[in-house]
Parts: sequence; C-alpha cells; structure tokens
Amino acid sequence: MHGEYKVAGGKLVVVDLDVVENRLANISLSGDFFLEPDEALGHMSQALEQLPADAPISEYEHAVERAAGDAVMVGFDARAVVLAVLRALGRSTSWSDHDFQLVDSGGQHPPMQMALDEVIARQVGDGRRPPTLRVWEWASNAVIIGSFQSVANEVDLEAAARHDTTVVRRISGGGAMFVEPGNSITYSLYVPATLVEGMSFVDSYEFLDRWVIQAFRDLGVEASYEPINDLVSPGGKIGGAAQKRLANGTVLHHVTMSYDMDAAKMLDILRIGREKLSDKGHISAAKRVDPIRSQTGLSRDEVVNSMLDSFESRYGLDRVQLDETTRAEAEQLAASKFEDPAWLHRVP
Repeated sequence: MHGEYKVAGGKLVVVDLDVVENRLANISLSGDFFLEPDEALGHMSQALEQLPADAPISEYEHAVERAAGDAVMVGFDARAVVLAVLRALGRSTSWSDHDFQLVDSGGQHPPMQMALDEVIARQVGDGRRPPTLRVWEWASNAVIIGSFQSVANEVDLEAAARHDTTVVRRISGGGAMFVEPGNSITYSLYVPATLVEGMSFVDSYEFLDRWVIQAFRDLGVEASYEPINDLVSPGGKIGGAAQKRLANGTVLHHVTMSYDMDAAKMLDILRIGREKLSDKGHISAAKRVDPIRSQTGLSRDEVVNSMLDSFESRYGLDRVQLDETTRAEAEQLAASKFEDPAWLHRVP
C-alpha cells in the first residue's frame, strides 16, 4: 500500500507498507523533507510496525513522536507521517482520489439555498452523488445567521423587512452574513470526511479553501487565510467560511465572499457589536471588508469563471444541472424546516 501527503508550504511525505492480519508491516518512510539525525527515519518506521491498521490516529502520532525524540524535522512533522499512513490504508483520501461534480442550481431564494446545502450534503454522504462544488446564485436579498446565533442579537428584523431581506438560519456555525444578488460570491463544497481525515477543524478550513486562495492570487489579489475561518487580503476581509460535519460522513464547507457591498444597508440590518470588532483591530465593520470588485476590476461572472477554471485545472469538474429529484427534496425541506419560524428562532 502506498500513501503520500504534501505538507502545506512544506515537503512531501511518502509511506509504503503492508497489512498483515490487520497489523502494519514492512513500513518504509521517504520524501523530500530534511531530517537530522538520519537514523530517526528508521526509528519512526519501526515505531509503526505491528500497530493495528484500524488504530486511532492519536496512537500512530504518539508512536512517531516518541520515536523521533529530539530529531530535527524540517518541512514535515509527525502528523504528516500519520496522514501519509492513513492514505496508504485508504482511511484518508486526497483531491486526486475523487471525481468532482459542479452542480448548476440556478437562482434560488434563501430558504431553498439552505435546503439545497443540506440535501446535496446528504446525497454525497449516502453515495448518491460524487463530491460536489456548487456556486450559489441569489434570487433575493438575504441575511444568513449561524446555527448557534440568536436572531434578536444579530438582526434588526424591522430593518431587514424595510430592505426586503429574508432572514434564514443555516446548519453550520459561524457568524451572520448579508448578501444581495450580484454583490456576493458564495460556494459550497460537499466532500467525504476522508478528505480531511486526521486534520484538526482549523487545518481543514485552510485545506479546503487552498484552491480558492490560489485562484485569487492568479487574479493578482494577495489573498491568504486567517484562522479560524477568514479569507483576507492586505486591504481587509474578503470572506468567511463555515463547516458542518454530517453523521453520514460528509463535510459541508461553504464560503461567502463580498464581491461588492452596500455597507450602509448591511450596517442597518446587522447588529455588529463593538466586542466583535475589538479583536479585529477595527472600529468600523465596513472597514473590515475589502470587496473583490475593488481589488480585481473584473465582473462577478469573470471572477466566478476564473475560480471554476482554477478548480477544474487542479481537480477536474463534471458540470451538471440540478436534477428534479434533488430539487423536489430541497423544496420539501425548505418548506418544512428553513421557512419554519421555530427553526429560525431556535436560539432565543
């Protein structure tokens, strides 16, 4: 069995091994990393010998760390070795192990957007659909609050009504977002949990958005990731990510970015407190955000197409239209859950 893991900004770790009676055997570690002293490589390989093939990740990591001791590891670490082992065992996958689908769901109103996210995520986890990318097209204004936020604390409902803005609650955590058709770029990735197996939640955010960071850099935007979940540039925040892990083994990862922004309208609707702003080093919520339009000079469609071209060049994309079965499932869920005031106000 053969597994490889490339450390972000670091080196490649390669593992070759056998499994004999559910035990790791004949382990060989290699890669383009740097390690001193040399014999530490053999010690790490030996430490993994005879461990169960289904052992917890922590058991592998502790074994490698103990074997490495005071060795100097440059460009990799014990976690990188473990991830390569998991890929060799098939417990972890890489982008290239999957065939990705791009679903064109057309313009949708806020409750339907929320429902499509949940339905497509379930389909991927149930094996009814391959790993999928979806770019949202908004049919109307929306405020989307996080799963654990209070509507009363986050949104001025009178202002939302005045601006013809629908308030909905999504299934992932994180903060509130204000979006208008044409002014936002939102996308969702629906992937198997094996793609981020062995990573911390924080690391998985950066890992799943690494492609879009590079896509923006290709457009001349000095984009980077700021933990826990922000996409930023020197001018400010570009967007924010959120995740939901489903019980059927799917990771739903979605991002909303500001292409353009009506700051006055956003601040009229959202209750953005000084406590939230204080740890960002800003006194104004509007100054926190740096719209993509101002940085690229490109139309929204040009930016989206460039993003999709970048993803396709790396991982491939099979482009499909939203099928009627999925549409019907989402319509039913939108009506029964995401339009239900009980769901919207589940946090007092």
